[in-house]
Amino acid sequence: MRHGKKFNHLGRKTAHRKAMLANMTCSLIEHKRINTTVAKAKALRLFAEPLITKSKSDTTHNRRIVFSYLRDKFAVTELFKEISVKVADRPGGYLRIIKLGNRQGDNAPMAMVELVDYNEIYNPKGTKAKKTTRRGRSKKADAPQVDAPATEEKSEE
Repeated sequence: MRHGKKFNHLGRKTAHRKAMLANMTCSLIEHKRINTTVAKAKALRLFAEPLITKSKSDTTHNRRIVFSYLRDKFAVTELFKEISVKVADRPGGYLRIIKLGNRQGDNAPMAMVELVDYNEIYNPKGTKAKKTTRRGRSKKADAPQVDAPATEEKSEE
């Protein structure tokens, strides 16, 4: 029976699970993308997204709460300075889980977890517009300029 089992325990004791999720979250904050198993990725989403939501309001109390979970001051600083600015207008769903297939050694299902706002391929509006250089004549110079209203006025006279 699974009475009262609200989340995946991942086959670990409580202290080991919390330490593992804290380390995975710190790696995610540092590298913006990590590879892990699907089960750990889903558990990481439940662990990390509330912390990212807390980082939206930069108060001493919220910093201390996040630090009590992560126990890494560099990750907390990065989260509150850079990541919270990028996700400020997003109402949730800060992480994306992309399934990669099975691992070679033990056939475990693997996934890539990434911060949504840091992927330029899936999030084109978040990136800067590319500057294109044109060599040759512009389209305006190629096509003869015809003004339709001007020709109508000439024909009326």
